[in-house]
Amino acid sequence: MANYPIIPCKETDGWKDVVAAYADALQAAAHTVGNHGMNEEEFLESGLFKSAVERLRGQSAASMGVKKLFISNVLDVLRDQGRVVSWQFAGAGDRHDYEVALPDGRICCIEAKGCLDGNNTNIFKRPANADEFIIWSLCQNPGANPRHNAWSGIHTRLSAEIIARRERVDGLVIWDMLCGTAARPCPKVINDPTRVTEVGGKNLPPPCIYLFPRSIPDARNNPKPRPWGLKDVHFLDILAQAFPVPENEAISVEIEARMEGVDVQRLTRYRNGANVLHESKWTTVRRAN
Repeated sequence: MANYPIIPCKETDGWKDVVAAYADALQAAAHTVGNHGMNEEEFLESGLFKSAVERLRGQSAASMGVKKLFISNVLDVLRDQGRVVSWQFAGAGDRHDYEVALPDGRICCIEAKGCLDGNNTNIFKRPANADEFIIWSLCQNPGANPRHNAWSGIHTRLSAEIIARRERVDGLVIWDMLCGTAARPCPKVINDPTRVTEVGGKNLPPPCIYLFPRSIPDARNNPKPRPWGLKDVHFLDILAQAFPVPENEAISVEIEARMEGVDVQRLTRYRNGANVLHESKWTTVRRAN
């Protein structure tokens, strides 16, 4: 089996060292920042720096403003180009969902997530009115490993939830405001700079698109359902046309299910055309009855 990455981008070489060095410099200079009126010794004893860091961490974790703006800008482009009829933010509380009206009358519901290796990835519900249901990952952590996130989100979390809860997810988009930046260079545009698209004053690389099984994998009755084709999932096809993603770049995600004694197990396989990018081992679905 050829060893291809399941997502083209990767951690920037040396980026963790850059982050660590900057953190050290920031901490060393912290007592000189602001009008707190304390000398260095008093500042260190006060715990102000730690309190400020915790506050910033909380604000960053709680804020969906940047993510909402990114998705809104993309959906506005699709609407302005006449590729979708309309869209609306349908989220409430800690849910951040979008409904997109497609030209053929279908409704695509989108649920926004952060980095896929978190527990929040497990929390989703396909809306009753969804003709298509898409999960969109926006990872604001520049130190996150894109390949680990894609693997953890799809195999470890989403495949288990799809089987255990019988919740169909039609596809996944991994695409956010860090894509194509120094923190997360995109090989697609490094190799071909003409593939960037200006949105909201930023040059965006094409999204990464994953096509999931068209029906729920079932160990007894439907062990290996076929993934959708790009043309089958209308919103993803529209997105791929607007921010050019050739059909052969969309990744097919095969999820197989089997019984091993009393346990349900699943295997996840990633394909790019005829190329098998990666294949998991058989893994027990712990949540299955």
